[in-house]
Amino acid sequence: MLFLNTVSFRSIALGLSLSAMCLSSYAQTAPAAAPSPVEREHVGDAPDDPGPLATDLSADLKPRAIDAAMKKVGDWQVKVAEPNFNRQWTFAALYDGLLAASKTTGDSKYHDAVLHFAERSDWTLISNRFPHADDQAFGQAYLDLYLEDKKPVRMADTKATMDRLIVRPDDPDKLLWWWCDALFMSPPVLLRMYEITNDKKYLDYMDHEWWLTSASLYNQENHLYFRDSRYFTQKQANGKPIFWSRGNGWVMGALVNVLQILPKDYPSRPKYVAQLREMAAEIAKIQGADGLWRSGLLDPDAYDLPEVSGSAFFTFGIAYGINEKILDRKTYLPVVEKSWKGMLTHIYADGRLGSIQPIDGQPGKFKPSASYVYGVGGFLLAGSEMHRLAAAKH
Repeated sequence: MLFLNTVSFRSIALGLSLSAMCLSSYAQTAPAAAPSPVEREHVGDAPDDPGPLATDLSADLKPRAIDAAMKKVGDWQVKVAEPNFNRQWTFAALYDGLLAASKTTGDSKYHDAVLHFAERSDWTLISNRFPHADDQAFGQAYLDLYLEDKKPVRMADTKATMDRLIVRPDDPDKLLWWWCDALFMSPPVLLRMYEITNDKKYLDYMDHEWWLTSASLYNQENHLYFRDSRYFTQKQANGKPIFWSRGNGWVMGALVNVLQILPKDYPSRPKYVAQLREMAAEIAKIQGADGLWRSGLLDPDAYDLPEVSGSAFFTFGIAYGINEKILDRKTYLPVVEKSWKGMLTHIYADGRLGSIQPIDGQPGKFKPSASYVYGVGGFLLAGSEMHRLAAAKH
């Protein structure tokens, strides 16, 4: 994910040849922003000597083996990162994965780490960039914790932020969610507000904004999302469009969040199902021989290493689709078996999960040891769905 600094992006005229089919009536611009406040020092690192790779993990599709991998990575990440937890999007993705890890493995330490930080944060969101979706992402963890213990303080600030958001009028010159990553950050919070209140205004607002973003950034030919409007005409070295792995992974994870909560009879639910199926089919088609995906999805030969954060979210989305009978098990089970096995080869003996691209908004290169908290969050979410898949199989 890219946080803008002093760069100002120009509007892209509607009707560009490649993106004409996926643009809305909005002029899509990536707006100028103040220097990014993102904290980078503690979000991850890439040491020259991370130590040996793990030799004690099994790629067998069995709940115990999957839980062992989740716990190895989760234990290392909590030990390393908990002293520097913060309220930014980077860690918000980790918190979602930690909560899922506790539900899956039965080990409360991951849940409790998130709970204790939420309490230290007074259950508040970052508010100085409203309505920026990244600053709303922590609300998902707050609301998940509220659903297990309905103390008003756990949802008060998040509800106030969402109530302010849903009355915000659309800007005809600027999408609210102008970058595809935003679909993972804000919609899950709106969905949980609906789940808690049963008030459809949150659902309807989420749905409206989702399809504005999709109309702009989702390419109907490739069934992938452009990260933002800058990439409508840019190409990879091989001449193909630039589709960023993690950006599309964020969207796959977001689709899971939507389908978990959206009512079965909601009018546009079939559109979300169709989008998950289309993206899954494209992702499966371009899977690497090692089971993983490169940072630039359509030019894998340009990148030496697989990118684990995008791969993790793809695994999460596809495994969920199999579990919910949205995706054909026979077709897609081999895809996630290979991707899970591939990710395990990037776990180090101490639990570090490597080959994760640093903070960015486009394809890039990195060290094998590169480990960042959002990628671990994606891995733990993937593990939670792989556990379900394995439990059903056995």
